[in-house]
Amino acid sequence: MKYLEEFQNPELARRLLDEIRATVTRPWALMEVCGGQTHTIIRHGIDQLLPDEVELIHGPGCPVCVTPLEVIDKALEIASRPDVIFCSFGDMLRVPGSDRDLFQVRSRGGDVRVVYSPLDALKIAQQNPHREVVFFGIGFETTAPPNAMTVHQARKLGIPNFSLLVSHVRVPPAIEAIMTSPSCRVQAFLAAGHVCSVMGMGEYPELADRFQVPIVVTGFEPLDILEGVRRTVRQLERGEHTVDNAYPRAVRSEGNPAAQAMLADVFEVTDRSWRGIGTIPASGWRLSERYRDYDAEHRFSVEGITTREPAACRSGEVLQGLLKPYECEAFGTTCTPRSPLGATMVSSEGACAAYYLYRRLGTTPTPQEASPVA
Repeated sequence: MKYLEEFQNPELARRLLDEIRATVTRPWALMEVCGGQTHTIIRHGIDQLLPDEVELIHGPGCPVCVTPLEVIDKALEIASRPDVIFCSFGDMLRVPGSDRDLFQVRSRGGDVRVVYSPLDALKIAQQNPHREVVFFGIGFETTAPPNAMTVHQARKLGIPNFSLLVSHVRVPPAIEAIMTSPSCRVQAFLAAGHVCSVMGMGEYPELADRFQVPIVVTGFEPLDILEGVRRTVRQLERGEHTVDNAYPRAVRSEGNPAAQAMLADVFEVTDRSWRGIGTIPASGWRLSERYRDYDAEHRFSVEGITTREPAACRSGEVLQGLLKPYECEAFGTTCTPRSPLGATMVSSEGACAAYYLYRRLGTTPTPQEASPVA
């Protein structure tokens, strides 16, 4: 399969590992931004295969995980209304709110439906003109364009019973927040290739210069990760801090201008709360004034919901790279995918879910026994 099997070659992985070992001379801490990259790292044992001097810190790159608790509670409130059809991607249904999740809302009679595209929700709205249809629009710069396009299409077609519950966040402000934290240990970033395929790389050079950190745009297969690490370590050892595109098969420096134009038309930048982290200035999007009638928060008057995170859940520390999932006392005991305390345990890109899925039994091979990209 083009661009997949080629990037899972064990022999090439060994060569990259050998080059990293030959290059590194001191300890370095790298943060991978995307949760999909985290799952690749843990699934293939890349963090254990790397030399001890290279530490991979898992960042807040899971869109489900960083969706704040108050937005989850807003979704639950809206989905519980008898006149509403609430549509969402499947990975949001098990994310716990303050006292329930969307599965429980559905079991109690709420019309909660799993869809595979926001356009599916728009079609449901066309088919059910006497009911309100809400799509749960979450994610980073990758999922924002199709959600923006769907709202644009709803307005163009004159579909008044469709709205979007928005919880979109942006990566560059999160990198800035991480680097300005007093507890930050991050010395370089593996940037998310799919985000850059949409937005380009224009926002990263200023961050790399200001914080003196290399930022390497990286893909999602094992060889992508290792090549990103190799380039990052090389920069660190040389004292460099530039933006480097290690994912040219998918990323152009300018990104996708058509998607960016759609975002600029439908959304406007706003401060956004991140679950477990807090509010990061200018880190999200909301619907612009032109499309405000399609904002589910305003339509259903749920702006005032406030929440408090469960004390036992330390997912905020995991999302900030301050804690590995297995270092949390609740991991695998009182917090499991069946009874999660936080979204990092149930999301398909959550760090806690990755460790639970691949390492909870303590049978992970040693670096000497492991095979790269088994």
